[in-house]
Amino acid sequence: MARSRDEVLKLVGLLGLKGSRMEAARRRGLVLLLDWLEEQPGSTWQERWLASGADGSGEGWAAGPAAWLERHDRLTTVRFELMTAAIMVLVGGDVVRPSLHWLLTGGKKRKLARNMIRSRDSEGFGNLRLACEQDPAVNLEAEKHTVFRCAVIIAAKGGKLADITAGDVLEVLDSEDRLRERMAYGPATFKVLREMGVFGPGAPTLREVRSTGQLSVEDLVDRYPLVCGEVRDLFVDYFKERQSSIDYVTLNTHSYVLAKCFWADLEAHNPGIDTLRLPADVASAWKQRLATKQIVTRTASGEAVVAVAERLSYVETLATVRAFYLDLAEWALEDPARWGPWVAPCPVRKQELSRRKHLGRRKARMDARTRERLPVLPQLARAADEWRKDARALLAAGRAVSPGEPFSAAGRTLVRCQRPHAIEGNVWAEDPATGTQLLLNRDEEHAFWAWAVIEVLRFTGVRVEELLELSHYSLVKYRLPTTGEIVPLLQVAPSKTDAERLLVVSPELADVLSEVVRRLRGEHGAVPLVRAWDFHEHVWLPPSPLLFQRRHGPENKELSIGFVAALLDEALAHSGLTDQEGKPLHCTPHDFRRIFITEAVMSGLPPHIAQVIAGHHNLNVTMGYKAVYPEEALQAHLAFLARRRALRPTEEYRTPTEEEWQDFFGHFERRKVSVGTCGRAFATPCIHEHACVRCAMLWPDPAQRARLVDIRDNLVARVDEARREGWLGEVEGLEVSLAGAMDKLAQLDRRAVNMTDESVASGT
Repeated sequence: MARSRDEVLKLVGLLGLKGSRMEAARRRGLVLLLDWLEEQPGSTWQERWLASGADGSGEGWAAGPAAWLERHDRLTTVRFELMTAAIMVLVGGDVVRPSLHWLLTGGKKRKLARNMIRSRDSEGFGNLRLACEQDPAVNLEAEKHTVFRCAVIIAAKGGKLADITAGDVLEVLDSEDRLRERMAYGPATFKVLREMGVFGPGAPTLREVRSTGQLSVEDLVDRYPLVCGEVRDLFVDYFKERQSSIDYVTLNTHSYVLAKCFWADLEAHNPGIDTLRLPADVASAWKQRLATKQIVTRTASGEAVVAVAERLSYVETLATVRAFYLDLAEWALEDPARWGPWVAPCPVRKQELSRRKHLGRRKARMDARTRERLPVLPQLARAADEWRKDARALLAAGRAVSPGEPFSAAGRTLVRCQRPHAIEGNVWAEDPATGTQLLLNRDEEHAFWAWAVIEVLRFTGVRVEELLELSHYSLVKYRLPTTGEIVPLLQVAPSKTDAERLLVVSPELADVLSEVVRRLRGEHGAVPLVRAWDFHEHVWLPPSPLLFQRRHGPENKELSIGFVAALLDEALAHSGLTDQEGKPLHCTPHDFRRIFITEAVMSGLPPHIAQVIAGHHNLNVTMGYKAVYPEEALQAHLAFLARRRALRPTEEYRTPTEEEWQDFFGHFERRKVSVGTCGRAFATPCIHEHACVRCAMLWPDPAQRARLVDIRDNLVARVDEARREGWLGEVEGLEVSLAGAMDKLAQLDRRAVNMTDESVASGT
């Protein structure tokens, strides 16, 4: 930056314009620009640039050069254009380093990248463009933004493209966000530079960098500004004392309850309060405010109506406050100097924590909710499947036509839109009847994931966080030691109860999971690795081939709990289901868990088996989920089991022998028949006396289709023979067997059609 005037004038030759009229023009403009800068105070060109005030003027920076030309009676349009364009020579030669604000707003931005490539790092920018072209997630617009941002960084910071740091990119993105109130292709810029190795090995993604992670105890309390500093410090000390014995989500919740719901509310209604010893009227008023909340609704005329409703978390909040007071009293016995001054009578009495009525009301609400949604679950599943197929058909038809042409699919006629600035690969269409424009890619993606979420939730009953943590590694196989038959299992990672469990994968669930895996496989046949964000603990999990992930911008991202809830709302809107009041039906992911347990118990599954499948530590929790039998029936059933076990000899409750284990495993081996697999339960007899073709529990094997065809043809011939010979006693039985064979062939045909449609849609 301390170069002489002659050295600066030689920089024009670095632009690759030697011997051209452009070189002469740039030299003339550079002479004028240097004359203007030399009149500014400072010993270097950078100091003179800053002293001129142009750097902080943004888009109006050229007013200074224009005034200088006018003052020297040299102002013409040509001289002004040459003079302002010459600033790119100084920037490209690292003579001056404008601020990020100037580079993003100061004009001549179209020429900035071109000049930086020619004069500073042509090889580095060439590698950058090559990396953008090789990344399918980076389109032409994203490439332009990435090149421009890199030019801005090295213009403001110096060096070459390889010297850019992750902090430089974040600074530019934050500056753009402040100036334009949005970021365009910021994640793509960060991703390309990270994968090029510019940030060094092991660099995190932009999402990881921007995540706040776990807040400190001080930050958790300071989210809610408390007037009394002594009470604020007490909360900080209290949570630091408890931090080692509770997890982060509990720490986060308790800090909200004590700082926001308890003390901030007291300060708002009792200014100047500074003690935990609350007068009776203050404590009573706080509990009254806590127990109720106001709900504002509007009538058809727009008039606001205020209603008072019970706060559902009232008892839990009281319990947290009581635990805080009791902890202080107990700790004061061991360290009176530290905790003793804060010991005070607890404003929450033990009898106020009686949860019997509260739990009874909550159980009634949940049971009513489950009973309302249980009968319509099959209808919702069918509607989601139809939505998925229709959206896939519309997308395929839209891709097959050119912009401006109409196309028809799934009973709808749309016109493909021409959107010049649309992201490459997106398919936009317009409904001529309504004029609504649809992004068919997004609709197809939402339809598929809504279908997948609904199917997995209703077939497994897992929690939503367990659903989102399922990975390709969760699909495990158990091979029978004698026959080698494979039993597919789904491994559910530890979540709420910190205990993993294995679920048997039904054929229907296997079809859904195979569709998900097929959709996620990349060009190398592997499910992409994704680092998921633990919403509860606020930490990043190790990279894993998650099953519920999707392309979000330039990178794959796991589905969030909020996105799953939005998918369920979309699926319910497409189904047209309503509640008892005629309003659109609303479902949460946890509703499927309650429905799953209720349906399992209704189907005769023993409660203790349902407890294992659901992953509950206590049978009472499992029975609280089901919404079928009254409490009296449950208690009578449990009492009956206790009496029966007391009367039975103790030797019946023993560890199974090796022979008994082999008999159990042999059940799976004996399920195999000539035309498929029998699905009857363990230790149950065959109700059709081994007439398998008649049985609804037979799962036909596609490889045995020819055998089923032979059986059908033989039965047709036997029916004809019996009628011809007058053996009417055999006709009825033969026709039942023939209907069973035809049904099994129809099952195989439906499965083959579904697999073909799905393979065509996925491009396999």
